[in-house]
Amino acid sequence: MALLEITDLSVRYGEIEALRGVTFSVEEGTVVSLLGSNGAGKSTTLRAITGLVSPNAGEIVFEGRSIAGLGPEEIVRRGIAHVPEGRRIFPGLSVRENIMLGASNRRLATRDIKREADDMFDLFPEIRVFADKLGWTLSGGQQQMVAVARGLMAKPRLLLLDEPSLGLAPVIVQAVFKIIAQIRSRGATVLLVEQNARMALKVADYGHVLETGRLNFGGTPEALWSDERIVGAYLGGHSKAG
Repeated sequence: MALLEITDLSVRYGEIEALRGVTFSVEEGTVVSLLGSNGAGKSTTLRAITGLVSPNAGEIVFEGRSIAGLGPEEIVRRGIAHVPEGRRIFPGLSVRENIMLGASNRRLATRDIKREADDMFDLFPEIRVFADKLGWTLSGGQQQMVAVARGLMAKPRLLLLDEPSLGLAPVIVQAVFKIIAQIRSRGATVLLVEQNARMALKVADYGHVLETGRLNFGGTPEALWSDERIVGAYLGGHSKAG
């Protein structure tokens, strides 16, 4: 049984149909990438899963139970963490405090939360030196690492990452995706929304392509690389991964 199952999901914003009959699943221990251009419906899919928008139709099942219609807090408690686009670092808090906020859904003593936050610096050694600095003073790439660490603090069964490479320099994008690969190697389950299809497919077990709210293509990275339509539209016109 899949960890997450999306069936015939549709979402409207007024007269705009953002998602139309989207169906896919995420198996436990895998990385699944949602690819597509701006406005394709990628972020809306994540927002529907986390209860931030209400679907007009369809079903969202997590660990065999429907979560459609539940509030965001309850969905977090059930084991889904969302790292939204734009990082959203709290400016008045230190890096350590930003990371500790990720454990707010868990009933832990403050000392235990601090210890687990310190453990995050083993996964993200680049930001260890900034632990007591204000989060907003870090670079974009470093803030992205803080945001992912904060998401992992919830000990999620499923981690949703929304455009983690957005606005970052190429060398920092490489570092962020290296971390995603590390998370994958630990057995985590990740649903990754990303415009950088080339990087996303390097860490994914499976990929889906959204176009104007519809899921038009899906397959393993190898299968997507062999599809000239996908290569031409999303992978820079080269038929082989670089």
